[in-house]
Amino acid sequence: MASHPNSSVTATWPSWLRNLPMILVALGAIGIVAGLVSIKDHGQQLGYSYLLAYMFFLSICLGGLFLVILHHLFDAMWSVPVRRICEHLAFLLPIMALLFIPIAYLAPQIYPWMSIDAHHDHALKAKSALINQKAFYVVAAILFAIWSLLSYKLRAWSLEQDKTGAAKCTRAMRFHSAWGIFAFALSLTMAAIFWMKSLQHQFFSTMYGVYYFAGSVWLTLFTVYIITLVLKNTGPLKDVVGRRQFYDLGAISFAFTVFYAYIHFSQYFLIWNAAVPEETFWYVLREHGTWWQIGMLLIFGHFLLPFLALLRIDFKMKLAVMGPLCLWAWIMHFCDMSFNITPVLQIFRKAQAAVAAGHGDLSHNMTTMTPDGFAVHPLDLACMAFIGGVLALVFIKYFKAHPAYPQKDPRMAETMGVYIPSSSDISIASGGAK
Repeated sequence: MASHPNSSVTATWPSWLRNLPMILVALGAIGIVAGLVSIKDHGQQLGYSYLLAYMFFLSICLGGLFLVILHHLFDAMWSVPVRRICEHLAFLLPIMALLFIPIAYLAPQIYPWMSIDAHHDHALKAKSALINQKAFYVVAAILFAIWSLLSYKLRAWSLEQDKTGAAKCTRAMRFHSAWGIFAFALSLTMAAIFWMKSLQHQFFSTMYGVYYFAGSVWLTLFTVYIITLVLKNTGPLKDVVGRRQFYDLGAISFAFTVFYAYIHFSQYFLIWNAAVPEETFWYVLREHGTWWQIGMLLIFGHFLLPFLALLRIDFKMKLAVMGPLCLWAWIMHFCDMSFNITPVLQIFRKAQAAVAAGHGDLSHNMTTMTPDGFAVHPLDLACMAFIGGVLALVFIKYFKAHPAYPQKDPRMAETMGVYIPSSSDISIASGGAK
């Protein structure tokens, strides 16, 4: 298959869209600086706002990696035209390693367990082999090494396939996907535990990693849907993306809508049914203030609304439905990440103030004091804009530097509905003609 010209990608995009990533980076940086100057606990608020944005966009990068792995494990045909998009999303993970530096620096102000003596906290002492500062940084380095290696190998062999079309490229991508799916599952779980769940180290849940995974892939599918739509309408994918790709992206989004709801309900039901205080407190604290409404929003907005919208087959291919739904998915995942992260900041502040006043200890206060309620801080938006803009700039750079879709993938012809007879078919046909 001839190489598709990719140099005209940016020329066909509206100027405001081409400049949007840089605008977001600039506005985000200005907002962060302004926030640091104007608020007293700037380090703590910035840490939580940055972590919120970081975990949001990490979801998309990890989701892209999973979709690439899934493509090769199942030798999928329909996803060939959108595979390059997922490869570029996955290869943003090395950039996420650089963007993790502020979290590593501000960690003592973000994670309450770093301020607690394990000898005076039973839950922390029981988990001290894993939840300690040395492990926090070592594990982070290992996770980024795994993700960088895996995403690099999968994309490098894909680009090599563009040049040679050799079968060894396909075999190599399948090999890396085979070991990569196990490494992916373990590494994502560790990231969710260390960077989000450990915010309240007393909490126990064996489903937390799967919960973060389900939400991440769900968000990524909608993100890939809208990116694919833009690239089809602006030219680079117009010849290879059809109704099949949009339908299948919608169908898998529907599946992960149900899967996310099942995992989140299962976690809640098992914890509530067991009624163990070390587990139930996590949800009890999030029933105070407007966090109760956010919990209800996740039930009806994260599950019921997209579930009903995606039930019809034709809705999966209608821009009037899928466009707003993709935006809605971003809003819902932001609320989901806020539900996990922001209440801890509100409780942490109260617990620290109580300890300073001589009331209780930090560990006890973190499980008994209640959060204020859902609120979007300007630094939340600034960090979202900054990280999102940086990643968008790198993604566009990747896309401009390489063909828009796999050039010599053996399944591309099948994807486009073109039948190419094999040599044996030609031989039989020739024999029959004689």
